[in-house]
Amino acid sequence: MAKAKKGNMAFVVQKHKATSLHYDFRLEIGGVMPSWSVPKGPTLDSGVRRLALPTPDHDIEYSHFEGTIPKGDYGGGAVMIWDEGTYNPEEEIAKGVRREVFDKMEGERVAKESLKAGNLKFHLYGKKLKGSFALVRTAGFGGKESWLLIKHRDQYSEPGYDAKDYDYSAVSRRSLAQIASEERPSKGSA
Repeated sequence: MAKAKKGNMAFVVQKHKATSLHYDFRLEIGGVMPSWSVPKGPTLDSGVRRLALPTPDHDIEYSHFEGTIPKGDYGGGAVMIWDEGTYNPEEEIAKGVRREVFDKMEGERVAKESLKAGNLKFHLYGKKLKGSFALVRTAGFGGKESWLLIKHRDQYSEPGYDAKDYDYSAVSRRSLAQIASEERPSKGSA
């Protein structure tokens, strides 16, 4: 009997206007959320690769933060939950053929090993992002570690997809400007 297709671990993409506008891509692995800054945002276009720069791991609770980090604090600026959902790691069983890992314990193991190896494949079940992706470590620029966020070709691939065309929160439907204009105090940091 096949298991229902759903993710066991959380992911979030937070659009963040701090020093520069970027998208923070975060995956739950081992009780924290390893994170990458994706300057141009994620895409469903399988012909496009996005630069993803590693940032410090975040607590899982931070994945629910949407609001404004006060100016002067680390990461000061507006934060939108651009997308959220769950995911499962994938293992490559033959060239271009991947197996989705549905068991959470096995998934945690696969995700940790793949992250350490610099080639993490996963299937997203988000509100905006769906399907198979990879984060692949590259040689980097000027000695800095960098990764590529890659959309695998599947039924969710969408040529020309641009995150800027979907500029609203996955939880509140507000724009980043609407979130930034709120006066209420916020908690958290980026």
